[in-house]
Amino acid sequence: MTPNLQTRISDLLARIYPGEDLMDLSQKVIDAFWPNDEENAPIETPEIPGNDKWTQADSVLITYGNSIQDGVHKPLDLLHDFLLDRLRGVLNSVHILPFFPYTSDDGFAVTDFRKVDPALGDWPDIERIGSDFSLMSDLVLNHMSSQSPWFFAYRQGQEPYDKFFYEGNPEDDLSDVTRPRTTPLLRELETAMGTKHVWCTFSHDQVDLNYENPEVLLEILRILRLHIDKGVRIIRLDAVAFLWKELGTKSIHLPQTHAVIKLMRLLTDYSTENVVLLTETNVPKAENLSYFGRSDEAHSIYNFPLPPLILHAMLSGSAKYLRAWQASMPPAPFGCAYLNFTASHDGIGMRPAEGLLPEVEKEKVYDTLSQEGALLSMRALPDGGESVYEINCGFFPAMARTFKGKDDKHIDRFLASQTIVMSLEGIPAFYIHSMLATENDHDGVERRGMNRAINRHRWDYPTLKAKLANPKSTHSQVLSALSERLRIRARQPAFHPNATQFTFASDDRILGVWRQSLDRRQSIFALHNVSDEEVELPLSSMNLIADEDWLDLLSGDELNTEQDSITLAPYQCRWITNVML
Repeated sequence: MTPNLQTRISDLLARIYPGEDLMDLSQKVIDAFWPNDEENAPIETPEIPGNDKWTQADSVLITYGNSIQDGVHKPLDLLHDFLLDRLRGVLNSVHILPFFPYTSDDGFAVTDFRKVDPALGDWPDIERIGSDFSLMSDLVLNHMSSQSPWFFAYRQGQEPYDKFFYEGNPEDDLSDVTRPRTTPLLRELETAMGTKHVWCTFSHDQVDLNYENPEVLLEILRILRLHIDKGVRIIRLDAVAFLWKELGTKSIHLPQTHAVIKLMRLLTDYSTENVVLLTETNVPKAENLSYFGRSDEAHSIYNFPLPPLILHAMLSGSAKYLRAWQASMPPAPFGCAYLNFTASHDGIGMRPAEGLLPEVEKEKVYDTLSQEGALLSMRALPDGGESVYEINCGFFPAMARTFKGKDDKHIDRFLASQTIVMSLEGIPAFYIHSMLATENDHDGVERRGMNRAINRHRWDYPTLKAKLANPKSTHSQVLSALSERLRIRARQPAFHPNATQFTFASDDRILGVWRQSLDRRQSIFALHNVSDEEVELPLSSMNLIADEDWLDLLSGDELNTEQDSITLAPYQCRWITNVML
């Protein structure tokens, strides 16, 4: 064991547990993450942060383990079959949303972090998928199910679980606590130790863990090691911003939370496995960016403002707000990358749009999508009011109309929205129901009694295969078009997640970015018409080098640099490059 590693661990632990025996606790951390030195020891020299953890070929599918089922085979086997049949060579990574036993919230109220939900399959099924695709799993580290063995033991006063869950006092002023939900923060319950009030940030079935107890952190580190040993290479730190609580604060983004992430980053940097930490923090821009730390926290963060801003651009026909935000975004720090997306298992989060979209524009979005059956989920405000936390709607059905109303350009508009995700600095990620052009599942909402079920359809596999086999079906057209663009993208060095990006001013109907490969050999001018109008764009706005040949990778059109302008049809995208690959 390297003395430097233990010293660095102790330094981080001092920020979290200043009253503990730090040398003893640091050794416990090492033993938790590397339980067997002979088989799995830390490397002698820590990994130096760099931009070589990913390439332009990296892209992620987000899916539940049971998004595809047939009532006969294990859902994880069906998912693996779908991935190999339809997405091999298109996407190289897959995020399987919580695949553990659970009681609510579609997997995010976990009862046992060490088991796979038997309704999905088992660890060998997970590992098989991980052998063909880079695998992402959720570390649901803020809370655990109220029906879990840990919580049952807590209620009985059994050590060490009697101190595993965070307790509050209804007499305390908790009005400043940041809430993602409208349910009461504290849940009263009877235990062997008397009446207790446990802290429930998300729901009363999701009880917050008590990280003031070092044993909780050690147990989570053991679970992190288990996932890595099972082949997981991207760890999504779910709801991590809420991890540490402190009276008199908002109990979000506290220094101890950042120190815990730094500790996990340090451990993975010393690991032989190539592990990426991804933080899930659905919050405004500056707060979200803080999770990069100084290139010593998350390797990657979700680019949360993208979904609401792309949504608004496509509905309004103007990239004004999207471009203004994109132009102000800093490049990811060295050794870090953004994860770009428009849709996930959750709704379209609106908190990240705070300060970026005027309230009147948000209201137009809500009104337009409500006409397509979208639902709104609210969050509680400190003053007792409520605001929209997220829009519950699939992204494909969200593209069915604009502020002007319905038209015949649904598919073109949707493809343009996803092509923006492919073009920007970062790693693109796509929800399975976006790839499959799945409609809103209103029956699922009624049957399951939750708004988010609208975007969590479970496909019958034979039905899905029949639809994809029909080239005229919307599902087939969308999957084929997205797959082709991803294949093209994967060959372009200028689309490396850390390639240079410059957002240039143009007609408000156009979002234009210039990308340049790390070796500076390839340039791509990525143009996206977000409107239902034909737009003529002056070539002078792109400064194409006159003595080079330029080609649109998406249409195959060659450009003459002597021409004055280039035309983009409604919702057309162009990737104009000087190097054809």
